[in-house]
Amino acid sequence: MKKFETFAKWAADQHAKQQNMIRALRKLVKKTAPTLIETVKWGNGCWVGEEWPVIFLHAKDDHLQFGFFAGSELLDPKSLLKGSGKYIKHIKVYTVRDINNVAFARLIRQAVRHEKS
Repeated sequence: MKKFETFAKWAADQHAKQQNMIRALRKLVKKTAPTLIETVKWGNGCWVGEEWPVIFLHAKDDHLQFGFFAGSELLDPKSLLKGSGKYIKHIKVYTVRDINNVAFARLIRQAVRHEKS
């Protein structure tokens, strides 16, 4: 597994198409949850809270997985979250247009509240 010192270095190592999506998601997370800290864990871009990792970005060849470590605990009325894991759920993002700022921000806020509880 390739190691990165910072989230920014991880992001810069991704495909150009993915970098646009990463920039948009970073901006959204920073605006919605400014207390989360950007880092790299397990080869993925992550945002961590006071105690635990909260959100991650996993880069695939043709998309990003914008995921939540406690995704199974989040209310998801738009059924955006996918995955078969017991806890972790993600949204597949293929283009910047796939980013629903309102729906994603709701999930981000819930994930932050969950991490604090």
